[in-house]
Amino acid sequence: MKAKQQQPKRSKWLTIRLTEAEYQQIEKLTQQTTCQSVSEYARKSVLSKPVVLRYRNQSLDDFLADMLQLRKDLNHIGNNFNQAVHRLHTLHSTPEIQHWILLNEQDKTEIFRRIETISNKITEAYTLWLRE
Repeated sequence: MKAKQQQPKRSKWLTIRLTEAEYQQIEKLTQQTTCQSVSEYARKSVLSKPVVLRYRNQSLDDFLADMLQLRKDLNHIGNNFNQAVHRLHTLHSTPEIQHWILLNEQDKTEIFRRIETISNKITEAYTLWLRE
């Protein structure tokens, strides 16, 4: 594995004054590139280095945002489920176990609902991408 080349520390400042409209325009241009910040975009532009434009697929962005939220929700449900199973292992009598089963029926229903949502979102994205 190659060692990462260390970048020299940037210690010099280049300050320019912009109107609000000019700054908004630069921010908008930055968002259309792979640059992580306005500073990176400006540095590449001023030093005549190549700026890679990003092709954005809005349907893919929407899909990813939905999937990230669903993953977060599923992680939350999974954590709750792990805690519930841990609790099950501490139970010793049949009435306690039956009570646990009734309480956790809601979690099971929620998990299946989320899985169905994920399936539907994947189908929607697949259908949309087939049309493009």
